[in-house]
Amino acid sequence: MDGNFSPASISAVVLLLTVALSSSAAFLEPYDLLYDNAVQAFYSSDYENVVRYMEGALSSCREVRRTKVRCRLRCQDQHPFDDTFSDLRFFDVVLRRAGCMNKCIEEKLGTQSVHKVSEDVVQDFNRRIPYNYLQLAYKKLKQPDKAAAAAHTYFQANPEHVEMGENLEQYKDLEGVNEDHFVDREARPHQHSFTAAVLLYVKGDYEGAIILFEEALAEYYEADVECRALCQGPQRFEGHDHLRYRYSLHELVSDHFTQVLHCEHECVRDLATRPGRLSPMENYLPLHYDYLQFAYFQSKLEIFNMLEEALQCALTYLLFHEGDEFMTENVDYYRDVLGHDGEPREKAAWYLRRHKQELELLLIGSKTMGVEFTEGVSGPLLYDGVQLVQNSVALNGTQRVLLDHVISEEECAELRHLAHVVTLAGDGYRGRMSPHTPNEKFEGATVLKTLQYGYEGRVPMKSARLFYDISERARRIIESYFLLNSTLHFSYTHLVCRTAITGRQDHRNDLSHPIHADNCLLDPQANECWKEPPAYTYRDYSALLYLNGDFEGGEFIFTEMDAKTVTASVKPRCGRMVGFSSGGENPHGVKAVTSGQRCAVALWFTLDPLFRELERLQADEVIQALDTQSVWGQGLNINPKDEL
Repeated sequence: MDGNFSPASISAVVLLLTVALSSSAAFLEPYDLLYDNAVQAFYSSDYENVVRYMEGALSSCREVRRTKVRCRLRCQDQHPFDDTFSDLRFFDVVLRRAGCMNKCIEEKLGTQSVHKVSEDVVQDFNRRIPYNYLQLAYKKLKQPDKAAAAAHTYFQANPEHVEMGENLEQYKDLEGVNEDHFVDREARPHQHSFTAAVLLYVKGDYEGAIILFEEALAEYYEADVECRALCQGPQRFEGHDHLRYRYSLHELVSDHFTQVLHCEHECVRDLATRPGRLSPMENYLPLHYDYLQFAYFQSKLEIFNMLEEALQCALTYLLFHEGDEFMTENVDYYRDVLGHDGEPREKAAWYLRRHKQELELLLIGSKTMGVEFTEGVSGPLLYDGVQLVQNSVALNGTQRVLLDHVISEEECAELRHLAHVVTLAGDGYRGRMSPHTPNEKFEGATVLKTLQYGYEGRVPMKSARLFYDISERARRIIESYFLLNSTLHFSYTHLVCRTAITGRQDHRNDLSHPIHADNCLLDPQANECWKEPPAYTYRDYSALLYLNGDFEGGEFIFTEMDAKTVTASVKPRCGRMVGFSSGGENPHGVKAVTSGQRCAVALWFTLDPLFRELERLQADEVIQALDTQSVWGQGLNINPKDEL
């Protein structure tokens, strides 16, 4: 068949499409068509129609989902599987359900084929791409309150989107925009209530927390039912050639219900996973009952009624974690005070019976891979003159240390001079001169690049070698102090300076480096740190060796998981080094450098040899060659390419 079509054939196609759409004209417009119209309007700078079509697309998408859930649940109730199970009865129920659902959905939406959308569009809506268009359109239309809401909604599912984060900061400073405008328009009710309940619990408002935790539980079970209802529709059979699909009716039905069961199996994980995250919140559902048992215990309202509820919630928690020592002690206490036993909540017991296998995958407690923390015990510092300033206890945290005199004043001066020659703006930050704040300039250099400069005679080889040697000194100190029973490898080594930009320091309220963790994605709202890409999940320990203190600002800070409560502050100075484990137990950042230049050697380490720094291995070969004098007279082959 060639690619040419006659005018008659084109007219026929157009007529068919017109008839199909006109027959559904009284029903809902397809959200993929509205989405496409919105995108076209955006590139035509027609921002009013961007808002019109995009809001319509979002509304249509929600209505399609609601209709499918309502119809599938109604048809399941009307056509249940009974106890007298047989092939004919089974197929009769399956066909009646299918007919019921098709009729119900088409009565509400029109022809179902019109509402079939591509996987690309589905993914765009899952990633909240429409809200990116909306925030730009509302901004152009000078509606900053709506732009702020759209930006916030998008950012919740895309927390690594740097530009959107900057936009949100700008919206906060605009007149007419207040905190109430930063709402997540796609917030899932059960997660929203749970987060709000935790905030009240932390503040000590136990009565308010109880109300919201109970709401969160009801919404969770409702969301679970809806999730499973959405699994009842047509399934994708990956790897199957539909044109050659010649299986029997039993095999077809079996394949379909296998896909349905797989989809339902994912509901427990989906309900515990926040937008933009790959990993679910551990222990999510049982955690509601843990919070509730203590909140009921702390409540001052009708003490015995509250203790009855506390006992019931504690027993419910034990359904999920049988034999948990702490909760068992609570149960014993509640029984003693009340003088009688209780029963776990029936809803949770029923849910666990139905979905035990799915839940068990999420009830495994977190385990630290490769690192065992030994608080209160530390190893030798290895080098004369190195002084312990503060340990983990003094720094109000876990696996933290502050040391002085790791290097001398002369070594600091030599490395700072080296930095002024070899560092380039944006090096190590994908070429971005100001990766964390527009108010400072960042410059950096790697060990291998510095050795390249030394070989070319652009800096003294002695200075290049010093950078290599002091980073090895820092590695050995961290490995020894934290009593690691396996080798600590370099993951990345960076000589970095950050400089305050003149004229941009007035009224600064940002940080030089925002609060983060080094091997996981910090989520202060959820009080979690997600160990998943794009985080450097293989990093185990971190260290910062400071080269100077003659600047204003720039203090290194540790915080709580909320990214707000500062637990310790470190003022940089020559020879001072702060070391810590790289996980969510150590959120940290850097206060704004408001005057001068702050230089340091930043080091990240891993216990996994598979993730050793490639440039460091190449640098090791260069140093070995220098030490054996094999380079003289035959040249030195250094690859200066940054492999990271």
